[in-house]
Amino acid sequence: MSRKIISTAAAPAAIGTYSQAVQVGDTVYMSGQIGLDPATMQMVEGIDAQIVRVFDNLKAVAEAAGATLNHAVKVNIYLTDLANFARVNETMAKYFSQPFPARAAVGVKELPRGALVEADAVLVLG
Repeated sequence: MSRKIISTAAAPAAIGTYSQAVQVGDTVYMSGQIGLDPATMQMVEGIDAQIVRVFDNLKAVAEAAGATLNHAVKVNIYLTDLANFARVNETMAKYFSQPFPARAAVGVKELPRGALVEADAVLVLG
């Protein structure tokens, strides 16, 4: 089975040795997204803006794969402060509809570029 690289200018360009997403068969593995504005490659300010930007970035990559975030079967959330978990829940409700994907939320010491939140996802198409 071959791999297809998914890429879009509507999400931040990869800043390392990775792709925005890789599709194998009907499964799309999306790399982690932080609160970078794709136009400026600068971090947006504040936790609320970063959460929205993270999901906007994931949405853009999903769309580049011909999908929506409702194709997500698994989402991983990484937070530098788990006190912000409720804010993530509120924002996720605007991007996903039921049945919701499986999810993990993990507290981490730090994230790239000083981000406060990061998320990745696995989509299944079809």
